[in-house]
This record gives sequence, structure tokens and C-alpha cells, in this order.
Amino acid sequence: MFEKILIANRGEIAIRILATCREMGIRTVAVYSEVDRSARHVREADEAYLLGAASASESYLRGEAILAIARQCGAEAIHPGYGFLSENADFAEACEQAGIVFIGPPASAMRVMGSKIAAKRLAKEVGAPTVPGYSGEHQDNDTLLEEAEHIGFPLLIKASAGGGGKGMRTVTSAADLPEQLDGARREARAAFGDETIFLERLIQRPRHIEIQVLGDKHGNLIHLGERECSIQRRHQKIVEESPSIALTPKLRAEMGEVATRIAKAAGYVNAGTLEFMLDGDGNFYFLEMNTRLQVEHPVTELITGLDLVRHQLSIAAGEPLTVTQEQINARGHAIEVRLYAEDPRQSFLPSTGSIQLFQPPQGPGVRVDSGIESGDEITQYYDPMIAKLIVYGENRPAALERLTTALEQTALLGVTTNLPLLHTISLNPAFRQGETPTSFLEEQDMLTATGEESLPSEVLIVAALSDLAPILFEDGQDAIHSPWQRLGPWRMPGGALNRTYIYAEREHTIQIGHIWDTIEDKNASTQPKSWEIRIDDGPQERVACLRTGPGAWLITRNGSQHRLFTQRDELKLQIAYRGYSYTLHKRQAPDVTTTAHGSGSGHTQKALKAPMAGTLVKINVQKGESVEAHQVLAVLSAMKMEHSIVSPGVGRFSVSTIRKARSSLVKPSSSR
Repeated sequence: MFEKILIANRGEIAIRILATCREMGIRTVAVYSEVDRSARHVREADEAYLLGAASASESYLRGEAILAIARQCGAEAIHPGYGFLSENADFAEACEQAGIVFIGPPASAMRVMGSKIAAKRLAKEVGAPTVPGYSGEHQDNDTLLEEAEHIGFPLLIKASAGGGGKGMRTVTSAADLPEQLDGARREARAAFGDETIFLERLIQRPRHIEIQVLGDKHGNLIHLGERECSIQRRHQKIVEESPSIALTPKLRAEMGEVATRIAKAAGYVNAGTLEFMLDGDGNFYFLEMNTRLQVEHPVTELITGLDLVRHQLSIAAGEPLTVTQEQINARGHAIEVRLYAEDPRQSFLPSTGSIQLFQPPQGPGVRVDSGIESGDEITQYYDPMIAKLIVYGENRPAALERLTTALEQTALLGVTTNLPLLHTISLNPAFRQGETPTSFLEEQDMLTATGEESLPSEVLIVAALSDLAPILFEDGQDAIHSPWQRLGPWRMPGGALNRTYIYAEREHTIQIGHIWDTIEDKNASTQPKSWEIRIDDGPQERVACLRTGPGAWLITRNGSQHRLFTQRDELKLQIAYRGYSYTLHKRQAPDVTTTAHGSGSGHTQKALKAPMAGTLVKINVQKGESVEAHQVLAVLSAMKMEHSIVSPGVGRFSVSTIRKARSSLVKPSSSR
């Protein structure tokens, strides 16, 4: 077995690999970019070395620099994780030539299966069913348009060199094909350095099923059952589970046999995943193979009891598989959801910023894989996934209940996330019944933000208690001793205090009356205190509160306990409660300029600001051109994906000066 390996990755997958290496007594080497100097994977490794600047092309994609570090520190092997260089056959070959073991498949197998086009050809040769389409060498638009007419619309454009939804487009008509081809090529070139694409018939309402395989250098190759990954957005998986309720034992055996047949024909070694599409009639079609460890591998680990990273290391070290196909017996049910930093009110654009608070759930059957902690930054340079939350239960209903509870226990403040969407999915009746085609989110109308979440009273109560903590709690955490400060500006007749907050353009006033319980215990911070509290014009009620840590609160109201987390500054409070986050704004003194010119922002908007930092790859309008509401003005590339910037209203494109962090694009029309 290896004594030292280098992990050529970052984030949660680097942490995952580190954990198994630590258990096996293997020393670890981390590499990092300039923005990752203080990242968790850097702190937890035995050694760490700087790769380069922030962008992936200047750091985690620098194969020669990674190999140089491996030679310098004496690493015997390199684990690429997933993404970055994990499916780069040239890098795998360079490792071999340098005498360093690449923990993954051989370059020859990677070249065959890493190309979706070559993989489909091999699958056809061994008799595996494939989706009708075009995967020829001619990549000009005229040929592709002709082939598209033969395939029929709607169809999919796919990038040959990679996955994760990058370079993938749905096309519904011939007129849309040229523009979609251009976008797919740009995205594929940026993500994989290869703009080769192919066309594929779009199967209506399919399920996405994948089969995990393990193969050693001694000719043994087995499959570990399936994972269902049908719930996707922008062709990226956000919910994965195993086993799939759509498969019968017979169908599961057939798909497993086809998967191993394809992998053996490719000479595959190590961990890999073969992906299939399953239609409503039980017909399945081979799509592609991911020649690496998958993001969703934990669900397979939980139902099989196998550590896939441990098996990867053993296989790479030349050891034979220690399990046979007959010994693979799945037990129970596992579900994984991916927690992303993204904003549902901005069409799920990635959200950058500081993670001010991340409180993951805990409990039996709950696993959290993450490379992020409170205080870490989400930048524009890498994938916006924060964590993977995985739950296990003895059956699917038990796993579903555990999933909902775990999501409600998760608290995250500082950036906008998809946590509310995940919670909504967990409670959805169709999801609970297992009716999950790849169009699930669209069919259930979950991709359109419906505005602010309804505001629970508990959020308002904790907001006021948090703001008034220096007065109400004399336990040293926020205590202030000046009587003038302690009285504060909120003292009301009769000894009450109040605060006013704005949420969804509505004001709410919370009044806090006298303390019911007088705590004589000197260690008062461990004892709950009670107040009479009134919200707006509602009745007074008695609420008990205990601070369980910085920004952590436990309140008891009407006999029920509620846990909340807060982050406050001078202008607003962020509060996490039951899987949702709420931003309450404090009432401010009137702004002279705003008051003089009116409160409407529509008359004063002179520029369109990009919703996030990124690279502007295309501008669709010319100076002086009129634009309509919701018209796509430009295309921004960030976090490995392209995002459309649209006009907020009717106007005229007057200035195209691109400035750092913002772009002046649209001048409102004076006539409409």
C-alpha cells in the first residue's frame, strides 16, 4: 500500500479522500490555489503546496505543476477526485511516465470511455442499447443541421468530452440549432478544452439510472447496483438515491450485466460509473461512462457498506478485489441531496460570498460531506456546491423522513442557497411516491421563485431577542454595563422594549415586556429566561429563550421548542430556521436623496449590473439598438456554466463600457 499520496483536488472530495487515507495510515499532500490558502482541505492534509492563481486553468488544471509537486514531496500516487484532471487521459499517461500511480483507470480506457462518442460506439459493438443520434466526425453546422432533421426535434446537444450538464443544450426547432450549437461549443471548450459535440434524440420523461462498477488489475470486474439521479436542474443532478424503485430485480440484473460488459470491453480498471436512460416502458439506453469517482458515490457506500475510496486505493496499489459479485447485497435505502450556493430568485445563478454560518445536521443515519466551514468563501472560480447531505434508512419511507428532518436541522447564512428547494422536494407527494422523471422539477413547477417565504413568528421573536441581547442577557457574551446604553432607545412606557423590522415590504413590530423568571443562579447563561412578547397587534404570550452558543437560540413557545441561528449587522439580520433563511431589514432614518427624488428605482436605473462576477463571453445587441423586456443582452460565463443576462424592461442599448464587477448596458426608454 502507498505511504504518501497527493490529492489533486479541493473542497469536499479532497476532504473525503483525506478521511480514508487517514484511516489507512497514508500520509496526504494537498495542493491549493491562491484563494484556497486557508481552505479546509489544506488545513487537514499532512503537507500542502501552492499551485498558482485562483482560476482552475492556473491552478488545479496544471498537470505539470502537480506532477512536479508530487516528485518534490515523494508522493507515490495521485488521486484526482472528480472534475479538474480526473478524466484527463493525457494527465493519467503523464503520471505513468513519471513513475507515479494515477488512482483511476488506465489512459487507454479513459480515452475510449471518456469520449461519449467513442463510448457509444463501443457499447454498440458489445450489443448494448443506445439512444439514436449522430456522433460523426463532421462537426460543421450544415452537417449537424441535416442530421438533426433525421433525428427529429426535440433533441439534445451534448459535449463529447465531459459531463455535469456542461455543454448540453435542449433544442426544440431547427431555427434554434445554430445558436445553441455555439453556446454548447463555448461551454464545452471552457470546461473540457474540447468543443466536440454530438446529437441525441430527446427521450420524453425518462429516468436517469447509473450503475457503479469496480474493476481490478487481475481481470475482476463487478457492479454495485444502481443509483437513480433523475431529479436534475440544467442537466446537473441535485438528488440521488439507491436503490431505484423503478427497477425490478430482473431489470437491475440486466442493466448490471450490460454495464460490466461495456466496462470489460474497454479494459476498465478502478471505480467508474455507466449512465443509462430508462423510458416509461422499461427500455434502457446507454448514455456515457464517467471514468472517475462520482459525486453521488456515498449512497452506494451506505447501502453496500463498502468504502469506495479505500477500494480505489487498493486497486491502484495492485491488490485484487476483496469482494465478489455474489457478495454484493444492498440493504436499506440512501438518499443524497446537493446543497448549492445559488439564488432561486435569480434563475438559480450561483451565489458568491462568505459563509457566515454553516451548521450541518447530525443524528443517526445522517452523513454530511463538505469542504466548507463557517467563515469560508464561495468564489466565482469553482463549482458552487457547498455540501452533500446523505441519509440512510431501513427503507425508503424511513430515509425520506430522515431527509426532511436533516434538512430542517441545517442552518446556513451568508450566501443564498437551494436549501428551501431541497426541503420542498423532500415533502413533495410525487417525490415521495417515486414519480421522478428527469423533468420532475419543471413538472412540479419548482424552478420559479414565488417571492419571499412566509415569515414564522419565531423568526421575529428571535430577531428582537438577538438585537436586544446586550440589554436582556447579562451573561458576558453581549453584556454592556453603561446604564445609558442598557436602557437603549427602545424603552417604552411600562418597561417594555420594542424593535421594528421590514420583511417583504411589510413592517413588523415586536414588543418585549418584563422578565417573568428572575434567575438567581450565577451561571445564568445556562438557564432560560422568559418574557412577555407581542407581535404587531397580536396577543401577549410568554416565550422562554436560551442562548446555546454564539448566534444560536432555543426558544420555547406554546410548549414547543424551536432552534434558530442568527447573524446580525447594523442594517439587517439573517436568521436560519427549519431549513430556510430569512433576511429582516431594520427600519432606517429617511434618506434625504431618496426622499427628494421619490422611492421608485425604475426611474433612476441607468445601468444593468451583472448578477455575479464572471467573464462576459457574448454581447447580443449593438449600441443604439432598442431592446425588449426579458431580452437576452449578454452571456456571462461563471462557475463552469453560461448564464444569460436579460433586460429588466424596455429600453435602448446606449453604452457598452464593461467595468470591473459591473457592466453599463441599458438606458431606460423615455417613451415607454
